[in-house]
Amino acid sequence: MRRHRTRRITHGRQWACRLASGTAVELIENVACTVCGCVCDDLRITLDQGRVIQADGACRLAEPWFLGQDSRQPPVAQIDGQPASLEVAVARTAEILRASRSPLIYGLSRSSTEGQQAAVALADRIGATIDTTASLCHAPSVLALQQAGESTCSLGEVKNRADLVIFWGSNPVESHPRHFERYSVLPQGQFIPGGRTGRFVVVADVRPTASTEAADLFLPVEAGRDFEALWTLRSLVRGLPAEPMAPTGAPIGLLQDLAGRMKACRCGVAFFGLGLSMTGLGHRSVEALLLLVRDLNDYTRFYARRMRVQGDVAGADSVLAWQTGYPFSVNLARGYPRYNPGEFSAQDMLERGEVDACLLVGSEGVVRFSAAAVAHLQRIPTIALDYPTMESAILPTVRFTTAVYGVHRPGTAYRMDEIPIPLRAFLPTGYPSDGDVLKMIGEKCKANHQERPTTD
Repeated sequence: MRRHRTRRITHGRQWACRLASGTAVELIENVACTVCGCVCDDLRITLDQGRVIQADGACRLAEPWFLGQDSRQPPVAQIDGQPASLEVAVARTAEILRASRSPLIYGLSRSSTEGQQAAVALADRIGATIDTTASLCHAPSVLALQQAGESTCSLGEVKNRADLVIFWGSNPVESHPRHFERYSVLPQGQFIPGGRTGRFVVVADVRPTASTEAADLFLPVEAGRDFEALWTLRSLVRGLPAEPMAPTGAPIGLLQDLAGRMKACRCGVAFFGLGLSMTGLGHRSVEALLLLVRDLNDYTRFYARRMRVQGDVAGADSVLAWQTGYPFSVNLARGYPRYNPGEFSAQDMLERGEVDACLLVGSEGVVRFSAAAVAHLQRIPTIALDYPTMESAILPTVRFTTAVYGVHRPGTAYRMDEIPIPLRAFLPTGYPSDGDVLKMIGEKCKANHQERPTTD
């Protein structure tokens, strides 16, 4: 009978099992996942000879992502599709950016705090516009909270306190598969010892979804009528009857029932997604929800939280906010930050043909661009910093293959509730991080600095 030795490394809770055959199988515990905004940090990754063979605790979105790590090994740098050395690619990138009169830096949601800081520093050095993927998803939500404020909490407080959980314009069963399990619906909390039995779950959406099937109440909202439904709720919460014949956006009986539950709960939270923020005047609909939550705090404890999607988009917004004072769509051409969504948003600038060079820190966001924006992007020099498993959405002039934070490199990712989660490395790599590459580009631009005319 074969014997094997088991060795525990307490730092980082890493277990190593060295089998008699000589192969090494390692179990890495408490790994954080950046596939979606939940940033679940309780995964257990099994390695065999430096390859991920199992991802326990991973959802259906995360498991293939982890198992696919290091399945491709593209060159560290390419110029016009041909392999090149890192130094030559950095020099070519610096040449493109120095010649540009209106450069754009876009993406950042698959990066980490280190890379995001380096991107802001480079934008400041070359006088670029810098924008995140938030400009094409939760930008209306940010505009709304700048107007109305936001009653926020951590997901831990939701788990421990919330007995009424509302999802508006969001389908977390599909988009955030472990949200129910870890934070909002199923877990037992300090003041919700019964877990699921101690919570009432509401889903408001324009059509039935996988999430509505798991809810206690489905509120069908007329397409494009979220604003009316939310303002009707505000009236009902204040004790004002709905006006006859006035559009309510949803069945009045269900709205009355929901208003009563909102006022009667001990602690409530409204999670809202792109189904609310991306409709028509989305910022006004989100503002209506935030004002409703503010009103409810006259009666009980109530919060609102955005359902962020891509891994560290919350971190990208946070880093830009503390570095420039603004969360996205920031122009640094005059030597100081200017903020104006629309004027300085990546897609709008590309559609107007105002960008003459673009650096993509993660090119996956390009698929959300309009056809006109992509067409202009293909006409100008582009630089893409992408993970090894990521096929660039366009053929860039220069491509850098960078290490994956939370797999190859340590870092920090912000959960959807703006809580920073540490990321640990568990696979070796020869690729640099995007932060390393951006710093090299910045130093090269500094070393060969020329006076650049401004765009104004």
